[in-house]
Amino acid sequence: MKKLTSRIDKERLLLGIGAPLLAVVAAIIVTTLVILATGKNPGPAFSDMVSYGSASDSQVFILNKATTYYLAGVAVAIGFRMNLFNIGVDGQYRLAAFIAAVLGGALTLPGFIAIPLIILCAMLTGALWAAIAGVLKVTRGVSEVIATIMLNAIATAIIGYLLQPGKLGQLDKAGTLVSTKPLPEASFLPNFDAGPAGMVNSMVVLAVLVGLAYWFVLGRTRFGFDLRTVGQSESAAAASGVGVKKMIATSMIISGAVAGLIGMPTLLNESHQFDNSFPNGIGFTGIAIALLGRNNPVGIALGALLWGYLERTTNHLEFEGYDKEILGVIQGVIVLCVVIAYEVVRRYGLKRQQQRVGAELAAQAAATTKKQEVA
Repeated sequence: MKKLTSRIDKERLLLGIGAPLLAVVAAIIVTTLVILATGKNPGPAFSDMVSYGSASDSQVFILNKATTYYLAGVAVAIGFRMNLFNIGVDGQYRLAAFIAAVLGGALTLPGFIAIPLIILCAMLTGALWAAIAGVLKVTRGVSEVIATIMLNAIATAIIGYLLQPGKLGQLDKAGTLVSTKPLPEASFLPNFDAGPAGMVNSMVVLAVLVGLAYWFVLGRTRFGFDLRTVGQSESAAAASGVGVKKMIATSMIISGAVAGLIGMPTLLNESHQFDNSFPNGIGFTGIAIALLGRNNPVGIALGALLWGYLERTTNHLEFEGYDKEILGVIQGVIVLCVVIAYEVVRRYGLKRQQQRVGAELAAQAAATTKKQEVA
């Protein structure tokens, strides 16, 4: 039986490596066909992506983008591990960034007090906004997908209403941009100087801490075990004494709290205010990245880096004469290939394990029968 277990473990490792390799090969093949369909040569395109993406300034850009994308991926993954589809991460992070920007602009405290307060405000806002969907689900059975989609629209409407001159917004000196009151310089979060390559966003440290907390809580605590159990089978979790409704609401709240952090790199390190140019759609990008990373903290990090790399390199292809839509096509192809490859490999691995276990049990039964006949 030990030999069987060892074989299964080795095969599982090989399948774990084979799935992403299969996805990459499939994505390259499909992307090549897409570029050929546009009448262009894919060879120079891939060569340009490699050379441009390996430049030092591109690496800084990719890391900065990946910081934001990683937080979005973790926020979505927390819901996925509970079998919840928190599609409202985009609304949660934008509303959280807006409220935090309003608070930050009003503070006159020293930076070491103001910055934690701004971050805490963003997390609380995101958590409270996500809690609405969680409460609706456990008390009224409302699908979290429907609830969070509607909450996204409501968050957008709230921001649009409040971000006006005379309310919580103000016109800039040129009279062309409406924004919240800028944060005082004491609330600016310093970046890491990478020399000629640019500045590395210091919020990467927070992203790493969030990843470590995600790994530890879900993989090394009773709460994480209960959360994963509920995600796999609510009936089994309830039978073992886990409060299913409580876990659902708690997971949505935690997912929203992490979502509140998504806008902090932009607010504290870059724009220092909230305006109409504040990035949107990152919550939906987080869904793709969580799928790419299979809800694993390391996998999500790799997915975030890959997304940043594609954004940097494919946008540059437009200057080389390639169609600008190539980025969206490549991103979509990669997500589809990863999801399909992992499912194909999972089914193949399950079938192989069943065959091995069946063969081992049959061999043991035959040996037992032979011994009985000899006796």
